[in-house]
Amino acid sequence: MNEVATIAGMGFVGVGLAFDVLGCLGLVRLPDVYNRLQAATKCVTLGTCSILFGVFLMLGFSGGGLKALLCIVFVVLTAPVSAHVIAKGAHAAGVRLWEGSVIDRYLEDKGLEAADASEGPAEYAEDTK
Repeated sequence: MNEVATIAGMGFVGVGLAFDVLGCLGLVRLPDVYNRLQAATKCVTLGTCSILFGVFLMLGFSGGGLKALLCIVFVVLTAPVSAHVIAKGAHAAGVRLWEGSVIDRYLEDKGLEAADASEGPAEYAEDTK
């Protein structure tokens, strides 16, 4: 049984590494901060949790395995919240979306039109507070 858990754990670690590599590639290649946050939050969170679960499978219910489970809970709780705060802060600071973006739902929710936001970062930041 231990050998099966080790093989499954290595599989999870391999899948997690693939997701982490794709997330890092997205951080380099995607055009704006909002798209980069998407890559970082989705890929890297899933990849890191997969690696940690693989470590848990290999170590079992030992000290290291339980710490890996605790780290999974921590990553799942904090990564989406931090990405949301970074995106909201960037939007409030006037960081523009990539010109290929179709729509800005947050701007619509605040009751502003795209023409209102074209004044400049300082005025735009004041309007989005």
